[in-house]
Formats: sequence, structure tokens, C-alpha cells
Amino acid sequence: MKHIRILVLLFAVIIACKPMAESQTTNTRPRQEPAPIPATVSASRRTPIVVVAHNVLPAVVNIQTESTIRRRTVDPFFDPFGFFGGGDRTYTSQSLGSGFVWSSDGIVVTNNHVVEGASRVTVNFNDGTQLRAKLIGVDPDSDVAVLRVDAKKLPAAPIGTSADLMIGESVIAVGNPFGLSGSVTTGVVSALGRSVPSKEAGRTFTDFIQTDASINPGNSGGPLCDTRGHVVGVNTAVRTDGQGIGFAIPVDRARKIIQDILRYGQVHSAWIGAVTATLTPEEAKRIGTPVSRGALVARVFGGSPAQAAGLKPGDVITSAGGKPVDSREAFSTFTSTLAAGQPLALTVVREGTTRTLTARPADPPADLGLRILWEIAGLRVGEGRGVVIEEVARGSRAESVGLAPEDAIVGVNGVEITSINDLNRELTRSAERSSIVLSVARGRYIYNLMFPMAL
Repeated sequence: MKHIRILVLLFAVIIACKPMAESQTTNTRPRQEPAPIPATVSASRRTPIVVVAHNVLPAVVNIQTESTIRRRTVDPFFDPFGFFGGGDRTYTSQSLGSGFVWSSDGIVVTNNHVVEGASRVTVNFNDGTQLRAKLIGVDPDSDVAVLRVDAKKLPAAPIGTSADLMIGESVIAVGNPFGLSGSVTTGVVSALGRSVPSKEAGRTFTDFIQTDASINPGNSGGPLCDTRGHVVGVNTAVRTDGQGIGFAIPVDRARKIIQDILRYGQVHSAWIGAVTATLTPEEAKRIGTPVSRGALVARVFGGSPAQAAGLKPGDVITSAGGKPVDSREAFSTFTSTLAAGQPLALTVVREGTTRTLTARPADPPADLGLRILWEIAGLRVGEGRGVVIEEVARGSRAESVGLAPEDAIVGVNGVEITSINDLNRELTRSAERSSIVLSVARGRYIYNLMFPMAL
């Protein structure tokens, strides 16, 4: 009987504590604006950096994530060779990052790599409030993630523009380096339009702002501000092999991504219909063009905005929208922020002559991925047990590598596919790449075959 009373008491305590625990993560009271800087502080101490830190810190948050990891374990004493399969063990991994309130109705921005793989995301505010967050969407190609918390009238960071940033301009990075909340570092814009390869993410990020404001572990996702206190970038990376080299996503690019995620649930990139490659001085000498840098047009899709604008393979794009273009990445990054129908002035060099063309990016056709598959590989597919090749065009690249009907396409660029919709989506995402890799299954073997996008 005594044991039963103890169990009942424990149960009552658990029930009583549960609402308290939940209240810590569902508190929706509005947070107050910061108190003004005391009048006793002299004007000489009210530097722009002090004012920015005071005004922006309430909008900067700590992002706490939890991930559940399951691993297969084997007892080395009773089963040293794993003949009996072992058992599953579950681990909980925790990490910290930064973020900031994008809009007062509960939208919080951080990096994709901060929340990637997380089963639980908690946003910790500057006043000590903790709220569970819902992941609205991510863009891995830009390392942006959008969260929503159940709260209103939040102190939001003022959003500025990155279009007029100048090299040497003072900037302020705010975040939670090493889990230390509300830390501020300062520096200057060291460079613009940087391309940064990431081994961890397996991709190259483009169009980054380079700064010497310290962006340490935990700062990722926090705001990079100008001296007016306006957000001009999203802190996203630091080079561990360099001293004082940090990077941030330009806020103009982040704005387009965030707006698309909130409206469509994913990035809604406009389509140009031109595949380009980076023109190097060596390649320029080989093809005999007078310019040494730019985006070399390798393919123009039929019926595309690029074709309608008069763009042709062999053209070299040297500027877009009045901004210089020195690589494929620069052109792709610029066009990814455009809205459908927005006119885009292109400066191109064709056979030594400079001319200006106007393209109007459009929404990609619904079947763009399947059209790409036919144009570059000569393949048509259907659904059976997965995605099955139904037709191989004579004289096509697919025929030359030996593909045949009944072969199955199981992956595109390392992404597993199980339906024609998956295939179409991944190929559409690859529309501006220089090549695609198809994983094709025949029998019990899988072959990875590369198909160049150039003509």
C-alpha cells in the first residue's frame, strides 16, 4: 500500500510539473523594447557601435538544437564479428548557434547548418524567454533557414540593404560565439562577391561578404550590421585555417530567399534558360575572345527567356543588371535573386563586339527537368518499379554510354529519387549546372554517369 501511495504522489508531481515545463517554451508575452541609454552617459561614449549594440541586441537570439542519433552497436566480447547484428543505441546531440528576429510576428532567421538534422529547435531570447520554434523552410545553397515562434510584437532587427556596401566600410557582427550570448565584434567589409567552398556542406557558397569582424563558432546565423544598425548580412562561416576571415550572406539575397520560403515554402528562382561556364584567361585565349573574365554561354534552351533575348552559345556575359560578372557563380547568384518578369540588362561580347541584351526571367516550365533529360541525355522515362527508362534517342549521349530501356534512374547529383516528380524537381534544380550525374541501376549494379550540359 505504501508503494502505491508513492507512485500516486510521483504521478501527481509529474502532472503538476508538465505545464510549468511547457510554459517555459510557449511563453508568448511580448518582449519590451530596450530601455534608452541612460542620459548620464556622455556623448563621447555614445559611439555608433554602442548605439547599434544597444538597439540590435534584443532582436538577436540563441538557437539551441537537439538531434537524435541512432547507432548500431555490437558487443565486442560476445559478438566480436557482428554476426548477431548488435542493437540500436540512441544518442542526443546538442548544438548552439545564433539567429535574429526578422519580423515582429515571430519570424526568426538563422543558418541552415545550425538547424540541419535537428529534431527540436528552441529559441532563447535576450530577456531569458525560451520558445519552441517550427522550421518553415531552408535553402541549403545559401545556408539560410527560416523559423517561426508563437509570439507577437517581438523586437525585430532593422533590415537594410547590401547593394551599396563598400569595401572598408565598418560592420558589426552580433551573436553567441561559443555559447556566450549577446556578444558584439567589429571590423570592416574586406571584400564582396566571395566564393567559399565548404567541405562539410559539399558545395561552394557564392556572393559572400568577407569581413574581419570575428565570426566564431556559435556566431553563425546572427546579423551583420552597418553603423546605422541596419542588417546588411547574415553571418554564416569562418575559415578555420585563416585569421580574422569571416563571411556573411548579403541581406538582399537573404531577403529574396526568406520571402520565397514564407510565400511558397521553398526558394522560387526565376529561370533564364542559359547554361554558363566560368571564362578563364586561358580559355579566353583558346577561343580568341578579347575579354579574359566572364560567364561563357555553353547552352541556350529552346523557348527560354535567354533565347528570346537573343543570347547564343559562345557569348561571354560580362555584366548583369549593371554589375560586373567574372564567373558562372557570379551570374548564377545574381539571377537567383530576380523575380519572374523583371527585366535584366546583359552586357555580352560576341565575336569581339560588345552588345546589350535584355532578358526577362520567367517561372521555369513545370516539366523543365524532363525536357533537360531529353535535350542533354536523350532519355524519356516512365514509372514502374521506380523511374524506368522507356526511350533512348538514337545518337544521344545516353546511347553512347550504353543505356537502354528498362534501366532505372535512382539518383540525380547524389540525391535519391523514387518518382518522376523527384526526377523532374532535381533536374530543374540543376538547370544551370555545368553537368549532371545520373545514378542508373541495372540488375544489382548502380552506375554513376556524367552528362555535360554544354552543347
